[in-house]
Amino acid sequence: MSAHESASLRVPRPPHRQAPNARTFLPVVDETSAGGLVVDVIGGEAVTVVIARRNRGGRLEWCLPKGHIERGETLPETAVREVFEETGIQGRALLHLATIDYWFAAADRRVHKLVHHFLLEAIGGDLTVLNDPDREAEEAAWVRLDTVSSLLAYPNERRVVAAARDILAGRT
Repeated sequence: MSAHESASLRVPRPPHRQAPNARTFLPVVDETSAGGLVVDVIGGEAVTVVIARRNRGGRLEWCLPKGHIERGETLPETAVREVFEETGIQGRALLHLATIDYWFAAADRRVHKLVHHFLLEAIGGDLTVLNDPDREAEEAAWVRLDTVSSLLAYPNERRVVAAARDILAGRT
């Protein structure tokens, strides 16, 4: 996969479907987030940091750190801030890895979400979830880059990791 192809990684959108009752439609809301795969070398091994958070059903899931854009932020700035808030690790954005495009239903709306993932170089900080203002991240951990995919809850995030590994190995 080339760097250009990895940057355009997108999951197809489901078709717009009418609710069972023709008069009941949920409003559609667009949301955009950014986050990243922060990489460091510890003990001679490439590692990345992941977080554990509760899904809507209350189950703990491991995922890449990410969050909403704040007013005036660029996507890379959001990725760096969110990684720091949710993990305590300061990073420097190196390049855009992929955009994940998906839909989900909340109680009162359908959400079309774009999540922009960046490759970040770890430049400092200490592993902690105490900086997370939303208190979504319950735990953060360094995980070997070659095994992190087996821990991640979402296939799309596993594809982001694969794209990063290809780039870091010079295969793109």
